[in-house]
Amino acid sequence: MEQPLLFYSTNLQAEAVPFSQALLRGQAPDRGLYLPQSVPQISQDDIAGYSGLPYHEIAFDVIRRYLVGQIGEGELRELVRDAYDYPVPLEKVSGRKYVMRLDQGPTASFKDFAARMMGRLMQHYLKLNGQKLLILTATSGDTGSAVANAFFGLDNIQVVVLYPRLEVTGRQRKQMTTLGRNVHVLALDAKFDDCQALVKQAFSDPELEHLSLSSANSINIGRLIPQIVYYFYAFSRLAMENHPERIIFSVPSGNFGDMMGGILAMRMGLPVKKFIIATNANDEFPNYLETGKYEKVEPSRNCISSAMNVGHPSNLARLVALYGGMMDEKGNIHRPADMALMRKEIFSVSISDLLTRETIRKAYLEQHVLLEPHGAVGWAGLMEYLKINPMDDRQEQLCVSLETAHPAKFPEEIRQLTGLDPPLPASLEGLDEKPEFINSLPVDYLDFKKFLLTTF
Repeated sequence: MEQPLLFYSTNLQAEAVPFSQALLRGQAPDRGLYLPQSVPQISQDDIAGYSGLPYHEIAFDVIRRYLVGQIGEGELRELVRDAYDYPVPLEKVSGRKYVMRLDQGPTASFKDFAARMMGRLMQHYLKLNGQKLLILTATSGDTGSAVANAFFGLDNIQVVVLYPRLEVTGRQRKQMTTLGRNVHVLALDAKFDDCQALVKQAFSDPELEHLSLSSANSINIGRLIPQIVYYFYAFSRLAMENHPERIIFSVPSGNFGDMMGGILAMRMGLPVKKFIIATNANDEFPNYLETGKYEKVEPSRNCISSAMNVGHPSNLARLVALYGGMMDEKGNIHRPADMALMRKEIFSVSISDLLTRETIRKAYLEQHVLLEPHGAVGWAGLMEYLKINPMDDRQEQLCVSLETAHPAKFPEEIRQLTGLDPPLPASLEGLDEKPEFINSLPVDYLDFKKFLLTTF
């Protein structure tokens, strides 16, 4: 069997480990995040060959390169086929500008792409070793429901989800709280960053080691790798044959896992002209890209694109590492990144709630495209970029903006802005009538620790 690819910690104080260990640990022992020691390459010929493959076959070819020597190819092929049994629509808006709808999975969110694959891989390794696992995850909207659904009913995995009580929609909440069984949901009068801080503290607490804790947030490399795939998929479906071109992606971004998937795709060989990183009013990254100085937004700002209400994105440590720098888990930069290269490859902009709403209204009325708040941030980011860079606002330039959740998750906003009651996808039908199972918890680590020790 081939030697496995090893994954190192961005804090550089932990040993490098193969994928299976990085996956089950979630966070490295030194509180850093795992990244591959080398990024696997995909040739332009292989990328061209993706045009004739279904999504799950592209996923297999991309993911297998990170799992060399860690799983049999036949087993991986079956896991991938099982995980991706839903469509990935690319909706034309005008010219060669598209919206990629990542909202057709079982929880109507892009998080399904990562959570379903990660859940299947975790189950595979746990069964091999006869292990059990306790998953801790913080959510600002869609992560919790995707993770809860991906792991629901699995005998050897328990799930604890923490969420900010006032910053998720009713339907986002009910996708987590109506499951029960091995899914335990904690509501906090807090911000997402507070929830994530509790989770990170638990990972580094030696008194909880016997609980076999792991993460399903995008701090887990097992979440990140599957998110590389849909960038290759979009290019494979939209690029012109036998005509070299580079694509522009606009990615609505909160904790930056989605963005990191795209950056890794580019490093693997995907021909990308520009990544547009569109945030809501939590503008720590646009400011960092402009000034080279990083300052967290504390507390994070509450916006209608609730899943992006993150004042300190965990995955920034990975981005800084890929550009040659080092940032610790608290946001301190110990070695500066190559800001010139970062600015060459990335454009970032903060989109206000006012512009988000205006974008939803305008896209629907003028272009008959229904966006939800997160997708609207991405689309507005693309429009802002093209306004500043008119040379790229050409009919022949391929642009894809990511829509990360189904509009039916935000019915009040959509009704108010468009007059349309967004049709429910099958995954949301009957949700409003189901009973909920919720525990409340103060923002206090000792209370959270006590909950874990007494419950598990």
